[in-house]
Amino acid sequence: MGLYIEARIRADLDEVWTRTQDPALHGRWDLRFTEIAYLPRAEGAPQRFRYATRVLPFLTLAGTGVAAGERERPDGTRTSALRFACPHPLSLLAEGSGYWRYVPDGDGVRFLTGYDYRPRWGAFGALVDRLFLRPLMGWATAWSFDRLRLWLERDITPERALANWLVELAVRACAVVVAVAWLGIGPVLPLFGALAASLAYLCPLLLSVVVCVALCAPPLAHTPAARRCLRGPVTPARAPRVLRALENPR
Repeated sequence: MGLYIEARIRADLDEVWTRTQDPALHGRWDLRFTEIAYLPRAEGAPQRFRYATRVLPFLTLAGTGVAAGERERPDGTRTSALRFACPHPLSLLAEGSGYWRYVPDGDGVRFLTGYDYRPRWGAFGALVDRLFLRPLMGWATAWSFDRLRLWLERDITPERALANWLVELAVRACAVVVAVAWLGIGPVLPLFGALAASLAYLCPLLLSVVVCVALCAPPLAHTPAARRCLRGPVTPARAPRVLRALENPR
C-alpha cells in the first residue's frame, strides 16, 4: 500500500515550488534526507540526483534518483515525479517512486505526495516495513510537510521549527515523568496529617489529568505536527504521466 500525504499551505505557488524543488532548500525541511544534491545532466534530460540519510551517527545511507517536473500545465497545477534506489545492503528501502502535485486552492496551495517503495530482506523485510518503516515514513513525510508549511506561512525556519518541536516534546515528557513520580507519594502521605485522605484521592486524579494533557493536547501553533496533514486522498489519486516516462536510476 502506497503512502499519501497532503498539506494545505497558504502561500504563493511559485514560492512553494521553489522551496520544494531547490535541493538546498528541500534538504532543510524534509526530515527524510540529510543531503540532496543534483548531478550533472545533458540539456533536456531528466534531472539525476544523489541523496543521503544519516540514520545513526556512524551510518549514512546514500542513493541516487532521477526526477522530472511539469511547471506549466493547462489546468494550472504543477507536478514533479521521481524514481530512486539505494544500493546499501543495510537499507531496508531498496527502490521506489513517487510524485508531488501542486494544486492552487483559493489563497493557497494543496501540496500533496504519493509514493511507494520496495523493501529488501525478503519476508522479514516486508514484516519490518509493515510494522515499523512504513508508519515511520508516513509520519516523517507529514511532519516535514507541516514544517514546510510553517516556514512558508509563518516564516519559522526549519531549524527553528525543529527546536520548537524538541522543546515541546521535552516539556511533555517531563510532565509525564513528574506525574508518574508523584504516584509514589503513598508512603509519605501520613506526614500530611488530616490532608492525607484528601491527597490520596485527589493526587491520582490530578496526575491522570496531567498525563492526558501531556499526551493528547494539540501541538502549539509554532510546532510542526504530522496530525495536521491528510493521510489519505479525498478523491482517488493517480500518479502523473511524467512518472511513467522516467527510467529506473542505476
